[in-house]
Amino acid sequence: MSKIKLSENFIIDRVKLALTEDLYPNGDITTDLIDKKKIVKAKLISNQKAVVAGLLFAKHTFLKVDNKIKFTIKKKDGTLVNKNSLVAIIKGKVNSILIAERVALNFLSHISGIATKTNQFVKLAGKKCKICCTRKTIPNYRVIQKYAVKLGGGTNHRFNLSDEFLIKDNHIASSDIRELVKRAINYKLGKKITVEVDSLKQLKKIIGLKFDTILFDNMNIKDLKAGIKLAGKYYETEASGNINLKTIKSVAATGVNRISVGSITHSAPAIDFKLEI
Repeated sequence: MSKIKLSENFIIDRVKLALTEDLYPNGDITTDLIDKKKIVKAKLISNQKAVVAGLLFAKHTFLKVDNKIKFTIKKKDGTLVNKNSLVAIIKGKVNSILIAERVALNFLSHISGIATKTNQFVKLAGKKCKICCTRKTIPNYRVIQKYAVKLGGGTNHRFNLSDEFLIKDNHIASSDIRELVKRAINYKLGKKITVEVDSLKQLKKIIGLKFDTILFDNMNIKDLKAGIKLAGKYYETEASGNINLKTIKSVAATGVNRISVGSITHSAPAIDFKLEI
């Protein structure tokens, strides 16, 4: 499983792309109307309870527009804040702050949204069951979304297709499940092997083979419990498939080691932040 690292250069590169998108080709023609010399202090405030995440993206957005801006972080990434919490203070030329405002808030809102939704699942699942994200991410922004999951208290599944073997339903549909597992074992690449099953019948076909994780996909609670009883002593166990905030507790209560939830990245609602001058 790849480790998620966000270097300063990586953040700055993403900020550059976002600012280019917002300012090409003629800049902020509305903000050009105001006094460019006026210095103001602005407050960055959360309009709702949330896990704050993405402050470095916001900071570098303002600094990329004007490196003389002072951006003071009041709440660290990964902090749970209440409604109306002061997250950061920005001081500098008013035109520079206004130019950077929307891009900075977009980064902060999106990344905080993922961290917040992840944290909701983590709290409901309890300490014994890990919450994992999936590859259901925005293309080219996966590393940022997986970073947000970590800030929300979750864990990262494989980063890309070369990280580990994950034998899923469509692989199995084209070949025998037991034969596929044997092939993965014989590759000897030192990679983790996870095998998805959607029935106890499939599970029984592969028990005894030396691999790492059983992924129970879209199984009801009764069958999930039975599957964990059969396989839990020999393999790490994982559950997935349309698991939401209403069902997470019952799934976690089966004793499964981890639960993968695609919605924490692909459907997390943005958090509402405002900039007050």
